[in-house]
Amino acid sequence: MSNFRREKKMNDQTIQESPINSKKKFDKKNIIVISLAVILMIFIVMFIFQRREHKSIVSELNNEKDSIKVELQELVVNYDSLKTDNDNLNNSLLVTQSQIKNLLVEVDQVKKTSYTEIMKYRDQVNTLRDIMKNLYTQIDSLNERNKVLYAENQEVKLLYSEEKSRSKQLEKEKNTLEQTVKRAQMLEALDLRGTGLNPRDRETMKVARTQKLMINFTLSKNLTAKRGAKNIYLRIMRPDQLLLINSDEDTFRFEDLKIPYTAMREVNYEGMELPINIYWDNTGKEPLLPGTYTVDVFADGYNIGTTTFVMRQ
Repeated sequence: MSNFRREKKMNDQTIQESPINSKKKFDKKNIIVISLAVILMIFIVMFIFQRREHKSIVSELNNEKDSIKVELQELVVNYDSLKTDNDNLNNSLLVTQSQIKNLLVEVDQVKKTSYTEIMKYRDQVNTLRDIMKNLYTQIDSLNERNKVLYAENQEVKLLYSEEKSRSKQLEKEKNTLEQTVKRAQMLEALDLRGTGLNPRDRETMKVARTQKLMINFTLSKNLTAKRGAKNIYLRIMRPDQLLLINSDEDTFRFEDLKIPYTAMREVNYEGMELPINIYWDNTGKEPLLPGTYTVDVFADGYNIGTTTFVMRQ
């Protein structure tokens, strides 16, 4: 029994170690190795493709990031160029500019970007661009309205200037007309002359015999002049250019001034020629001087006549 088992075992070993069995065993191992090698190559190829694809995606994301930065920088420049005098729009511009600059800093500081982040930044850029377009439209509309208002204002100023010029012209014409009317109404002292009178009221040109000075003239005919009572003022200047006066309080108005007069007479003027004599009584006063005396006659605020006469020693 024992011998039989040993022989059987030996026969089995002989069968297992036969060349056919060894060849089958070797082919099976090769197939496994080759299969593993193929699988490994597939994984390597997939890894290479995935790496390339990843690099391509990263490159595209970085390019998109750079594009977003450029757009944000352009938005900053565009916002800086927007100007308006409207306070509300200026506040909106400042707020949006701040948002753009903050987003630009945020994008610039991001090292690794994902598709989700890029899309988020892209949406924010589009939103800011839409806000800018809306603000630009409002500013442009406001500027157009301002241009219209400016043009209207200029037109109003022009009309006002023309109206003011017309008013000035009318005022000038009115003043000219008034002056013309006043000149037309102004009287004249015709045949104005001066002489001395002695104590017997006879004319003399010698100062030693003169007691009075007489100025005589004729008020001209003027139907446009005001009629009624008129004060005629006389000023007589001595040869030494001193004015003959009775009192410092004897004054009348002439060209917005009060000036002293030598003598005054009230007359009743009715538009026709009116002879007038006005006297200066030198009795009890400083002796008259020889030389040239100057006479001015005033009526209605105008100097209506001037003449000179000479008194001898």
